Amino acid sequence: MRASRLVSILLLLQTRGQMTARELSRELEVSDRTIYRDVDALSASGVPIYAERGPHGGIRLVEGYRTRLTGLTADEAEALFLSGVPGPAAELGLGTVVAAARLKVLAALPPELRTRASRITERFHIDAPGWFQSPDVVPHLSALASAVWTTRVIRITYRRPDRIVDREVEPLGLVLKGGIWYLVGRCAGQFRTYRVSRTLGVETTEHTFERPPEFDLARHWTSSIAAYERDFDRVDLVLRVAPGGLDEVLRVLGRERVRPLGPAEPDGSHVVRASFEWDDEVVTAAIRLTHVAEVVEPVAVREAMVAFARTILARRVETPDVQPQPAGVG
Repeated sequence: MRASRLVSILLLLQTRGQMTARELSRELEVSDRTIYRDVDALSASGVPIYAERGPHGGIRLVEGYRTRLTGLTADEAEALFLSGVPGPAAELGLGTVVAAARLKVLAALPPELRTRASRITERFHIDAPGWFQSPDVVPHLSALASAVWTTRVIRITYRRPDRIVDREVEPLGLVLKGGIWYLVGRCAGQFRTYRVSRTLGVETTEHTFERPPEFDLARHWTSSIAAYERDFDRVDLVLRVAPGGLDEVLRVLGRERVRPLGPAEPDGSHVVRASFEWDDEVVTAAIRLTHVAEVVEPVAVREAMVAFARTILARRVETPDVQPQPAGVG
């Protein structure tokens, strides 16, 4: 409810010009200390609010400051507040900026729209990533976002499936798809897409670049993913799933990725196919599902799993379990 109280403080100060902390606390039925904390929060969010000490002092907004919106319908106000996804904004370092913007918009709405917009955030929440999916680790996302904003050329160290490479990139935009961040940039005159979690290092240079005047990030992304899904060399994993194990496969791999290859077998088992972008993801997924599924194809994945198991067994032989000694011995 704090957001509503902050909005109420703004509206009271816009209406009355200046109020003491005691007057605000009585009006809003909170303590003076709460009012001072709220004033600090408003100031931190960019609202030009300040307190004057002395017998004629009080809390006021900078003269001439107003937050005003016109022409916003009820449906538009609700959609605006429903569209906020705090997780990605925080990853980009924009969490407080988004919160401040929402606060200012809320304060500028007429009372009837403000009530409906507030109700949206109380009753609906968007959590974009799928179930049981570990989020990508993106320690360099903020640096990439800063380079996108400032049109600075960057040098990145990037992990490809087969090797680690260094690239000089003109960063044009960031895209969040299915909970995964991608960088769209221009490298050696060609548009490229980089998965942010595979970026091992970022160096921002002093050189700026001119954005292509015809470049549109949304249009480019739509066309590029269509071509990617049509043409890229998928790594297909075919599994024979034990009876009763299909739900576990769907949980681990994601329901949108798994395609059944025909109806269930008489014993209740299934044969399914799942497509992956990277070789190492296939092996990791197959190992996670060994208790409910057997790899049919590709053979290379089965061989990688056998090699992995042999490595584990070899380490067990080299470092056998140490038996605990009875208490008081040694």
